[in-house]
Amino acid sequence: MTQVEDTSRDMRLDPESFAQGYFKNAVYRHWDPYEIEGLEEDKEKFLEYEPTESEMEESRMAVARFGAGEEAVTEDLMPLAMVLSDINDQMFISSQIYEEAKHTQFFDRYWREVFNPVAEELGLEVTQPTDQRYFNDDYIAVFDKTEDAMNRLLEEDTPENRVRAYCHYHLGVESVLAQTGYYGITSAFSDKGSDEIALGDWPDSNGLVNGIAKIRSDEGRHVGFGMQKVRGYVQSGEVDESVVQDVLMDLMPHIAGTVSDFEENVNPVPLVEYARDKLMRRIDIITEEDAEIPGVEELVKLDDGESSATAD
Repeated sequence: MTQVEDTSRDMRLDPESFAQGYFKNAVYRHWDPYEIEGLEEDKEKFLEYEPTESEMEESRMAVARFGAGEEAVTEDLMPLAMVLSDINDQMFISSQIYEEAKHTQFFDRYWREVFNPVAEELGLEVTQPTDQRYFNDDYIAVFDKTEDAMNRLLEEDTPENRVRAYCHYHLGVESVLAQTGYYGITSAFSDKGSDEIALGDWPDSNGLVNGIAKIRSDEGRHVGFGMQKVRGYVQSGEVDESVVQDVLMDLMPHIAGTVSDFEENVNPVPLVEYARDKLMRRIDIITEEDAEIPGVEELVKLDDGESSATAD
């Protein structure tokens, strides 16, 4: 096989590309899931609070969905990594896959170090984060559709199929569903977020919220990368904006369904409203000619005046 020489530029990397900018940000913002503090404190608070079986079950359901989601998207990114040809894009996606794996590790660690010891000591049922009771039909549909959109790239790598893949993964899952989930957990288990969302007297969970803050700082880059890619295809005329709207509007009922079956710790009504607002704003940024994609810090704000997770 004859190797084709690349003479399109003097150096392999383009420091001015947004992909390299995001990669540099990923290196600078690196964190270790094994060093997140506060998990032991969370365990002691939960033991003192003595949650009911239903309170404990709903808290585990939220973390199980995050953990399974992070595990799924770690795998689902592989087809996109295989079809990208630009080294700058490849480097960023490589960092994203690594970060999704870190997120998976954090939620697994939380289950092992907090939920299981608490359940054992209080005499509650000890469960596994893979238990199918934690995943409703809408949750499953979101990730099945995302997996299908990504795998389609291996069969037919077209601009439209790439936009569909980015819309499912970077916009639907990461920008709308995940951000809504972060908002819900932060509101319910800390003094940040929205008072309308928190129900009951569940104690502040600093370890969980600390981990989520780090995860959100990564997701800002992931969302920004996907939005840049989709906006480029739409604004160039390669892909019609209706493709973006069709994908996201198809996902919205499933996203709403995923956050609607909480009743002990979280009020789902403002969460659904938050998700719809987030989705419409993403569509506007991508389709409006004069719109600009927010910076990484802006993309991970909780929209309540809180400082962003990536701010120093």
